[in-house]
This record gives sequence, C-alpha cells and structure tokens, in this order.
Amino acid sequence: MSIHTGVKLSGAEKSRFRIAVTVGVPFAIGISGLETAPTQAFPIFDNLNTRFSHSNQSSPAISFDPVDSDAGLEQLTSVSQLADVKPTDWAFQAVRSLVERYGCIVGYPDNLFRGDRALSCYEFAAGLNACLDKVQDVLAASTTDLATKEDLEPVKKLLEDFAPELAVVRGRLGASAVQSDTLQQQQFSTTTKLFGQVIMGIQGHSGTDIMLAGSRLPDRTNQINVITNVQLSLYTAFSERSWLFTGLQAGTGRSGIQPLINPVLLSYEGDTEGSLQLSDLTFRHLFGRNFAALAGAKGVNMINVFRGANRIESAGQGPLSLFAQRNPILNLGTGNGSTDNAGASFDWQLGSRFSVQGAYFTNRPNDPANGGLLGGANGGTTIAAQLAIAPTNMLDVALHYAHSYSPSGFLGTGVGDDQVALPTATSPLIRAPIQTHTVGGTLSWRVTPRLTWGGWAGYTQSQIKSFSGTVATLNWMTFLNFPDLFGPGNLGGLYIGQPPAITQSNLPTGRNIPDFINRGNLAAEPGSQPGRTTHLEVFYRYRLSDNLSVTPGAIVLFNPNHNPANDTAIIGILRTTFTF
Repeated sequence: MSIHTGVKLSGAEKSRFRIAVTVGVPFAIGISGLETAPTQAFPIFDNLNTRFSHSNQSSPAISFDPVDSDAGLEQLTSVSQLADVKPTDWAFQAVRSLVERYGCIVGYPDNLFRGDRALSCYEFAAGLNACLDKVQDVLAASTTDLATKEDLEPVKKLLEDFAPELAVVRGRLGASAVQSDTLQQQQFSTTTKLFGQVIMGIQGHSGTDIMLAGSRLPDRTNQINVITNVQLSLYTAFSERSWLFTGLQAGTGRSGIQPLINPVLLSYEGDTEGSLQLSDLTFRHLFGRNFAALAGAKGVNMINVFRGANRIESAGQGPLSLFAQRNPILNLGTGNGSTDNAGASFDWQLGSRFSVQGAYFTNRPNDPANGGLLGGANGGTTIAAQLAIAPTNMLDVALHYAHSYSPSGFLGTGVGDDQVALPTATSPLIRAPIQTHTVGGTLSWRVTPRLTWGGWAGYTQSQIKSFSGTVATLNWMTFLNFPDLFGPGNLGGLYIGQPPAITQSNLPTGRNIPDFINRGNLAAEPGSQPGRTTHLEVFYRYRLSDNLSVTPGAIVLFNPNHNPANDTAIIGILRTTFTF
C-alpha cells in the first residue's frame, strides 16, 4: 500500500540521454541507459561525450571531447610515407609529383592515401583549391622550377570547370567562420553544458472500484488528464576527470486512482505543482583508471549510482510505468518524500567484465533535529552495494543488496506495497521505525540486435525496531524489448510482472498492513495479502526526429492492490518527449 500519489524523479531519471566518454581507459564512463555493457560504463561519473555526439539516443550533434585526439589529415613530404601507394600503381607519378614537388597532398594518420575511394566533386574542389593556393604562394615568392606554364594550363582549365563548386566551398568556409565567431560570443558557458527533456503525457483509466478497509470505494479520478515534467541538466567540467552535475525539475499532474491507494505510478510523474526545484547536486571525480567517486547534497541514490542492466531504463524514452523502469528495490529510500538524498558513492571497475558500486545516503540531511547526515532517529538512511557482471557482450547481470532504516514504515520504493507497517502516533512524528534488508537481481540478454529478453526479482524483509516479527515483500518482472522496431530509433516493449506484495506479515497486533487495508480490522492482525497483482504493460516508442518521440501504450492491472475483489484497471497513455 502507498498513501502518496507522486514520486519525484531522481537525477538518472531526469535526463536519459546517457553519457559516455573514453578517458584514456578501455571503458567508458556514463549513465546506464546507453547500449553498453554494465562493466563498460561508469554511471556515477557523468561524462559528456555522448550528449555531444549524434546517436540513436537523440543527442545533439556537437563535439565536446575532453580527451582530444587528432583524427584529421597529416601533411606529407615523401610519397613513400603513403603505405598504400606503390610504384606499380598507374597514378604513382602523379601522386608523387603532388606530394614531393608541390607539397599539396595530405594523408591520413594511419599513413594511407586511400586512392581507390570514390571522390565527390566537393572533395575534389577542396583538394584542387589547396594545390592552387600552394602554386600561388610559389609564384608570389618568385620560386622557379616548381611550376611551369605548361603545369598551370590544365590547372587553370580545372579551375574554370569547377568554379561553381569552389564558390560553394568558399561560401561555406565563410559562413562557418561567422557561425564560429557568433558561438564564441554568445555561448552559454565555456565549462557548462545545458541539456533538457520535456515530457507531456495524456492518460486515462477505466473506472476501478477498490476495496479499502473492508468497504468498496468508487473511483472518482478516472477522467483523462495531463501530466507534464520538465528536466534541466547542467554539466560543469572542471577537468577531464571532475564534473559537477546540477539538476532542476518542475512537474504538474498525477495519475492517482484513489486518494489513499495508487496501484501504479507513471515513470514521468513528478508533481511539484509547477514550481522549479533543485533535484540533483553532485560532484563526480575519476581516480586513476578504474575508480570513480561521487558526493552530493541532493540526488545520491541507487538509481543514479548503480549500473542498470535494462539499458532502455528512461522516464522519457523507456517504459511508461515506474514499476517497469527497474527492480523496485533499487528505489529503496527515494520515495515518499525522501528525495533530498545526500550522501556519497563509488564505482570500481574490478576487471574487463566485473564492477562494484556502493552508496550511502540519507533523506533528511538538512534537518539537524530530525535527520542530519547520519539520519538520527527520525531520518531515513540507506547503505547499498551492487555487483555488475557482463559474462558476454550480449548478457548483463546485476546483483543487488541494500539495508535501510525508515522511521515511518515505508520502504520508499513508490511501487506496490510500499508501506509495510502501520505507525503509531508518537509526537512529533507518526512512527513505525523499521530496519529493512533487501536482495535482488536483474538480468538482460540481447538475443539479437532487434530482441532483448530480461527480468528481475526483489525481496525485502523488515522488522520494527524493539519488537518481534517481520514483514516481507516480493516482486518480479519479465520483459521483451524490440529495438528499432519498424524503423531506426523506435522501440517496442512488453512487460509482465508482480509489483511488490506483502507475502508474509507477523508484526505485533495493530501493525500489519494486509489485515487492516483489506478487511478494515483495526486490530491489524498478522497475515499476507489475499492475492497478487499482475502488471501487464505494452508500449511503442516512435521517433519522429532526433529530438522528438511519441509513445502510445497501455497498462492492465489484474487484482489491483493484491486483492482479487478489486476490479481490473486499464490505463491508456500517450507520452510525448522533447529533448534538447
């Protein structure tokens, strides 16, 4: 059961462009949404290369590589420097003359001329223009024995034949110079890059009566509505190894089916009533070749730190529900208002196919009376670790463990049975202090480039402090992803699973959720949920352009709230995502 109706998105949820850049090591560092194996990305060290290069993730085509490598052409002094030009080639003498006599031919850094490659008119015009400039320099210096009148006649003829193309080349060079000057004068920042994502969703659901405390409540929230979410991400590069990430978010609307029960939250819900709020403030640094660290005052959690095995995880580009985004135990400590999440984390590459991530965070770091960095009695804390394995290039496996403390009886996942213990009124807070251990695993297998199968399972066990008895939840999911379905950049998805359900609850009398929420028994005696919810989700993301996509889809919930007495809920969704 969950008595909250909205979950603010984390930093990793806000800008799923996914970032990766090579920093002098054989692996990339970035967030997990890219098509890269978990052991080949540093999610907590958000580098920027992919955000600045064209990809099927709709990233802007702007170059920004902190590790600059010269991939251009090199001036030659001898034709022997070209490994693929041999004396037996029919054009050998011509190439040698242009290289050694006129010095106006260049080669590639790999010492190849690539003379058998087709040449466009524009490329020929650019090369010819370089030779002409060289000849003019020679003539202006009154140098003899380099170019004769006979040499210039065919060149002059070619210059006349390609005059239109040369004019286009010169015009483009002039326009590029003007644009470069304009960008230099008007650029946002020399060290900070701004990215954004705007999500607008239209959704509606069938009228769903829900059993609550032994009474059937009619659904009064079944009108079609609009949910919006705007996410702005600022990446500031202090060096090629140090970055500051600042996230801002504003959202409106929610998908609540009932005021006290919300069987499903959508991935892009983050209702701030339209006000712009700080969502992330973290600093990341890479030490050596294999170890990255993160520390921040906001946005430190497992979602932002752990490498996600499901590579399409994204609020704007991936599945439509929050449950289908990732294993819910990875949300632990981030729901129910626990979005401040200050703390620290690390990502350690142990080998070419193994890595370990760890994190500690607390949900009330700014409150010296009821929280602080160590949590105190009334602040939530979480410590977590993950082992990410890529046995092959097509298989990703992640094993998760977390231990958390919550003063309110909530796990903080925002999915399924989130509240697992009833509180008692104790001034100044309503308390149900629980210690929770959770374990789980996620697997993703790219069967073919057009088909990925995967799934996950997660288990939690909680105990109220100073009392006997425990409460356990279980969730699972299996999914099929269809990349590039009916076109490049498109994506189809089919997800079937069970949201977290209380499978066993033998807490002290008056503290057990299932008996109270389903039968209205104020004694709240031990017992599990009477049934299990089955979550069925299907969606299709259609990319209209590099920066615009639409995703229609549907979610069907059988036995909502894990109660067979509840009506089946059907939710129709149309999500539109803009990126810039």
